[in-house]
Amino acid sequence: MYNSRLKLALSTILLFSITAEAKESANEWKISGDFRTGYVKYDYDNPPLYIDGNGNIVGSSDTISRGHIDSKGFYITPKISLTSPTYQNFMAKATVAGATDFGLNDEKYESRNFVFDPTERKSFLLLQEAYLKYETKEHKLLVGREEIVTPMIDSDDWYMLANSFELAYYKNSSVTNTDIYAGYFFKMAGVWDSGANGTEFHSMSDASFVSDDDKRRAGGKGVYFGAVEYNDKSHHNFKVWEYYAVDLYNTLFMQYDYTDKFSSMSYDFGLQFINFAGVGKLADNTAVDKTVINYSLYSAKFDGSFSNGFNFATGVSKYSDGDGQDETLGAFGGYPYFANGMVFHFFEAGSLRNAASYKGQIGYNFDLFGIKNIWAGYRYTYYDLDASYSFTVDGRPQSTMVLNGLQLKFEPKKGLYFRGTYEGVEVDNEPNTYSLRLIGGYRF
Repeated sequence: MYNSRLKLALSTILLFSITAEAKESANEWKISGDFRTGYVKYDYDNPPLYIDGNGNIVGSSDTISRGHIDSKGFYITPKISLTSPTYQNFMAKATVAGATDFGLNDEKYESRNFVFDPTERKSFLLLQEAYLKYETKEHKLLVGREEIVTPMIDSDDWYMLANSFELAYYKNSSVTNTDIYAGYFFKMAGVWDSGANGTEFHSMSDASFVSDDDKRRAGGKGVYFGAVEYNDKSHHNFKVWEYYAVDLYNTLFMQYDYTDKFSSMSYDFGLQFINFAGVGKLADNTAVDKTVINYSLYSAKFDGSFSNGFNFATGVSKYSDGDGQDETLGAFGGYPYFANGMVFHFFEAGSLRNAASYKGQIGYNFDLFGIKNIWAGYRYTYYDLDASYSFTVDGRPQSTMVLNGLQLKFEPKKGLYFRGTYEGVEVDNEPNTYSLRLIGGYRF
């Protein structure tokens, strides 16, 4: 472990030295970086195993909080990028990133911190990005590793380290107000959202949330995607994204937003539809305990902001009476959902099948006080669970789940930044749980 930390530190210093020289010798070369630190804590009322005063082994239970174990830790995740100048519409970028705790953390409390791989729990260094891009006003072609953002496959860069993907894609913008995409995701890295060892790149099928048997049958496949987005730059925004994870499942994402102003309020009314359906070998599997993915999610939102600094967000979602939520929600870093919590993943409840969720949020930005880029807010999310499907590990039914979240953000594009987030969760027949994340750093 300590050798890997040493390699991380030395590699970071070496890369910084090389890129600094590059910047001095060619003004068009660009160096950027993000040195991030964070303390995270997850309290599931389920402590790690330990020996008590009588010599008995006590602690965590698989029946409490779905077996999630209390976790906490402090981490540093340096990231440095080197971007080339553009030559005849071509440019390249490379990013090296890693994570370490300098030996400060207790490994017993690292099972759900989502920074190291939970089985290895050691520092790592990763070539996070390495791509070649050709781009004009109407065409964009990219091949390599990138921290890309799409609705259902996303870099999700608000935790300790972003997701990254090996992919190839083409974007066409020749039609007025319209972008058309087509491409293929080969692999993914990202401890926060990968279903494999996220400190390394693995095939999209291995990085999915389906069972190991389903991953084995898929055989290292990727995800094809295509999309059409229309934005008239005034009121209407409509997008359709199609993702086909070979031999796993298909995802259809559709969203419409209408934006406008009324008096001192700017608002966004949105409708969203997402459908997940098993395909190929996953759908053809005839085993008794086979994975079933076949459901839809219907959502609406109304968000707004006022000139006096106050803002709000509301959302409602309804899950259809079909299975597959555990295998799909949040997979590959996609969290476009209108009615979810600030922090927690979706699986504190036993199931969201046939459930409904409702979100209300109030916030305030401090621009009027001359303090830029600071926002504070409170979010309440209520899940109306179907007790016919949602159970604790030991079989007790669950009808409700409530999330209360507080967040303070200071996020300029460059320089020092900070995000502090707290969220408490109450779900039927489980202990109350909470998480705390204090994440900050310096971008340049």
